[in-house]
Parts: sequence; structure tokens; C-alpha cells
Amino acid sequence: MKFDETQVADSPVDAPVDVPLEGVPAPAAAFQPLVGGSPFADVDPRRLHLLRDVEMGISVELGRTRMKVQEVLSLAPGVVLELDRAAGSPVDVLVNGTLMARGEVVVVDEEFAVRITEVVSAEADARGRA
Repeated sequence: MKFDETQVADSPVDAPVDVPLEGVPAPAAAFQPLVGGSPFADVDPRRLHLLRDVEMGISVELGRTRMKVQEVLSLAPGVVLELDRAAGSPVDVLVNGTLMARGEVVVVDEEFAVRITEVVSAEADARGRA
């Protein structure tokens, strides 16, 4: 079978490309109301063993700051970044980027570690971001 160049469309879609989209009304999407509680409330706890060996990325956030591009470009060794938290404030423990707990920084065998002081519920996290 030979390739026929006459059957290749000029655009990636066979639909007309000259359709104006400005001023075209789009219907609002209808969603079911959110119900409180855990999204995993209906998960059978007997099946959770299937996930026990799955590794997840955990990071600890000491604080945040905002900088202009010019300030970021001028970063160099010795520059001190001021963060939005006081010394001794709890740090955030994030699992795959989601806040799961708070804790305090400690040292174990000359390495940093975090002692968990609070486990954050999904509802509390949502309220904190609102």
C-alpha cells in the first residue's frame, strides 16, 4: 500500500478552522456537591496492605519567601534568605507535596530529623489554605 499525499489533511483536525470562538456561550458544568469526610472512606481497609510497600516522596518545609527575578539572579554563597517563620516554629511535613504533618527539627546522630508533633487532617489542611 502506497502513501497518498492527497489524502493528508492540511490541519491536524478535520474540523473547520475558521470558526470564531469569541462570544460563543459555554454552558456551566454541573458537579455533584462535595460530601465531607475522607475520600478513602469507602476503601476496604483489608486491601490497604497492597500499598504498604509503595514508596512516597517526603519533604520538610522550613519556610517560604518570595523574591523578584533580579533577586534570585543575584543569589550567591553567603546570602541569607529570610523566611516567613520564626526560629523554632514547627516545620511542615509534605508527602508527595501534600501537607500531612507538622514537627520540630531535631538532630539524630549529627543529622537533621523531624519529630512529628501534629498530624494534619485533610479538612484542617483545606481550611488552612482557604
